[in-house]
Amino acid sequence: MSKRDYYEILGVDKHTEAKDIKKAYRRVAMKYHPDRNSDDPDAENKFKEASEAYEILSDSQKRAAYDQYGHAGVDPQMGGGGFGGGGNFSDIFGDVFGDIFGGGGGRGGPHRGSDLRYNLDLSLEQAVHGDTLKIRVPTLVACDPCGGSGAKKGSSPVTCGTCAGQGQVRMTQGFFSVQQTCPNCQGQGSTIKDPCGSCRGQGRIEETKTLSVKVPPGVDNGDRIRLSGEGEASPDGGPAGDLYVQVSVRDHAIFERDGKHLYCDVPIGFPDAVLGGELEVPTLDGRVKLKIPSETQTGKMFRLRGKGVVPVRGGSAGDLMCRVVVETPVKLSKEQTELVKQLQASLESSGSQQSPRKSSWFEGVKSFFDDMKA
Repeated sequence: MSKRDYYEILGVDKHTEAKDIKKAYRRVAMKYHPDRNSDDPDAENKFKEASEAYEILSDSQKRAAYDQYGHAGVDPQMGGGGFGGGGNFSDIFGDVFGDIFGGGGGRGGPHRGSDLRYNLDLSLEQAVHGDTLKIRVPTLVACDPCGGSGAKKGSSPVTCGTCAGQGQVRMTQGFFSVQQTCPNCQGQGSTIKDPCGSCRGQGRIEETKTLSVKVPPGVDNGDRIRLSGEGEASPDGGPAGDLYVQVSVRDHAIFERDGKHLYCDVPIGFPDAVLGGELEVPTLDGRVKLKIPSETQTGKMFRLRGKGVVPVRGGSAGDLMCRVVVETPVKLSKEQTELVKQLQASLESSGSQQSPRKSSWFEGVKSFFDDMKA
């Protein structure tokens, strides 16, 4: 029976790069792995077929021979390399797919400690101007009495008898074998016979550290400040992880922030809206004068350039946008009420020039109902 094309088996073409060949094999191997397809009698053959294709196409010399001569170029009976002729199948499988059983390969070096996150609440003023704050962070640090080894002072870890210090053991799964993390030492390659009394053999203890965090000016919600080496200590003598300080800015009583711009509502009285005037408005750098022109309508937006935020990553300062809100007088006296009535009568007698938006709105309403009747 003629063999299928290796490229077709993995679902790639002749121009596919080696890294993508590896990905394709992994995908096919996952699909047809015998342990995942116990009810499919063809799965094992398809899995072997994919593994044979990968063994050839992952080797540059065998792939070149296959590209030039086809299966004859890699058939050992015809002088070719052949499946299994130039390498160990379990090594190939462990390199690409061994993590299905807990990982392949030998024992790695010391592991890096875990990163930590700390949520830091800031006021808007602190976020805009920057600040230096003290924070307390619970974490795992290296145990002093044992120096982080986990072994009682005067003793040391011993080589694991199960994996002979390799951190990995070879496991047979049907017709192939793979390496997985040693269940006795959890991949460390050593065990502790006489554990430290302070950390109980863990090599780390819980501790709350007090750290100084420098908040740069201009930070915003979601920004992170990285403190290198301030995360958890390594479990086996490697470097410590990092601490990421996550910034959260509290709502402000006056201002709202949108990127580098600030927004605020400025309430003004009815006389100021009609006659115009000048009033003080707050900024994060102090008070400034804002000139209100006569006949100002509610919702009018005034821009104070450069009174916003300088972004933390640089650039020009944003603006402060002041939105005018005209307040209706309340709790009027009898005399004030009478004066308002007189003003109303005077405005109505003079026509629609004093309330153009009101007039156009009523005209729109009238047209709307006329259209409904038509």
